[in-house]
Amino acid sequence: MLSVEDLGRREGRLQILENVSFDWARGVLAVIYLVFTEGYVATSGEDLMRPDLAREAIRLCRLLDALMPRRGEIKGLLALMLLHDARRAGRQTAGGDIVLLEEQDRALWDRCQIAEGLRLVEEALRLPGRPEGYAVQAAIAALHARAPNYKDTDWPQIAGLYEVLLRISPSPVIELNHAAAISMVDGPARALDLIDALEARGGLRGYELMPAVRADLLRRLGRRDAAREAYLQASAATQLEPLRRLYARRLKELDGE
Repeated sequence: MLSVEDLGRREGRLQILENVSFDWARGVLAVIYLVFTEGYVATSGEDLMRPDLAREAIRLCRLLDALMPRRGEIKGLLALMLLHDARRAGRQTAGGDIVLLEEQDRALWDRCQIAEGLRLVEEALRLPGRPEGYAVQAAIAALHARAPNYKDTDWPQIAGLYEVLLRISPSPVIELNHAAAISMVDGPARALDLIDALEARGGLRGYELMPAVRADLLRRLGRRDAAREAYLQASAATQLEPLRRLYARRLKELDGE
C-alpha cells in the first residue's frame, strides 16, 4: 500500500509531467495556429482559402483538448478556429472574390460550429487563472459571431478586448487590429494616429496588410489620393490574387468618385 509520502511524491511527479507536457503543447499550439492561418487566408496563389489545412488544424486541436481538457489556451484556440472557420461559406463569391465581413451573408455561416465555438469560449474563460491570449481572441470572434449584422457589432467591447490582449500578449499585429477596432468606435482619424505611432516605432515594417488597413482608413476619411497610393502599395505587397482583385476594386471605386 502506498504511504501518504508516496502519494505526495507521485502527485508532485504528475504535476511536473503536466507542466512539461504543456510547455511542449504551447509550441504545438503555435504551429497548429500557423497551419490554420494558412488555411484561412493563403499566403499566395489563386485561392483565398485552403479548407483542408483549416480542418486539419481544428482536428489536431481537438486531440490536444481531449488530452488536456483543463487548459484554457487549448480550448481558446479551438474556439477561435471554429468561429473563424464557421464563416467560410460567406467569405468569398462563387468566382473566388473576397467578401468582406461587413458584406457577408450571415445566413451562410455555420451555426452549429458557431454554437460549439461559443461554448468553448465560455469554458476557456471560466477556467482558473488569468485569461490566455487565444481565449481572448476567441472572445472577440464570439462577439462577431453573435452580432446580427455588421452595424450592430459590439465594437467598444471588441476594442476593450484588444486592449486586454495588448496587456497579456502584446504584438504589433494586435496593435494593428486594435487600431482597426478603434476606427469603428472613435473614427478612422483616431485609428490612423495609432497606426502612425506604430509605424514610427518600426512595428510591422514590411507587413503586407499594413498599407491595406491604412488605405481603408484614408478612404473612409475621403483622402482619395493618399488612399490610392496606399492601395497600390498593398497590391504590390501581396502575392494573393483575391487580395489583388479586392484592391483593384477599391481603386476603381476611388477613380469613379
